[in-house]
Amino acid sequence: MTITHRRFKDGIYEQLARIGKATSSPKRVELLDLLCNCPRTVEALAGLSSLSVANASQHLKVLLAARLVEAHKKGLYVEYRLADDEVCRFFVSLRGLAESRLAEVEQVTRAYFEGRGSAEAVGGDELIGRVRRGEVTVLDVRPAEEFRAGHIPRAVSIPVDELKARLKELPRDREVVAYCRGPYCVMAVEAVELLRKKGYTAHRMEQGVPDWRARGWRVATARGAVSS
Repeated sequence: MTITHRRFKDGIYEQLARIGKATSSPKRVELLDLLCNCPRTVEALAGLSSLSVANASQHLKVLLAARLVEAHKKGLYVEYRLADDEVCRFFVSLRGLAESRLAEVEQVTRAYFEGRGSAEAVGGDELIGRVRRGEVTVLDVRPAEEFRAGHIPRAVSIPVDELKARLKELPRDREVVAYCRGPYCVMAVEAVELLRKKGYTAHRMEQGVPDWRARGWRVATARGAVSS
């Protein structure tokens, strides 16, 4: 191999490695997960990821340098968002690769969910088909701003901390399928536990909006439906 060829290969792989370095921190991976659901300020991301604002800012600068996120001034705050939908698809693929190659992912998940009667997730093609056909009540329990940014078509928005007070908005004669940010989000777990205690037939769906987008399925916004 000539020196010119070697320099070319070294240059390419160095650039590819920038993405790996940017996602080498668990907290930065979590920030990407959060941003897959909607744009957020540094302060909001810090609170959701249990980071100080200073630490969140440093992690976001690394993601910004790798061009995985963009920063926009919004009034007195700086709002971060994914550079494009391809970044979210990358995150979903990264998560799927880890699930398929690392037994520890299942072990950690099972250790948390074991013993919670409402924790089992229903994510098979049959249930997803029923969700897409509107045969069940689809409940989005994420914060309202995430729902507005993108949600599964025909979903009902009731944030989990408002669910107890708004149960009457859900018909009792239809099965309820609750979802939140994805397979490791616990808001849907809490929602299903409450619904079952109140006599509803309810299940948790693992797939969230990032998974929906990654499959190329239609996602709705507060302004109408859009295709990913």
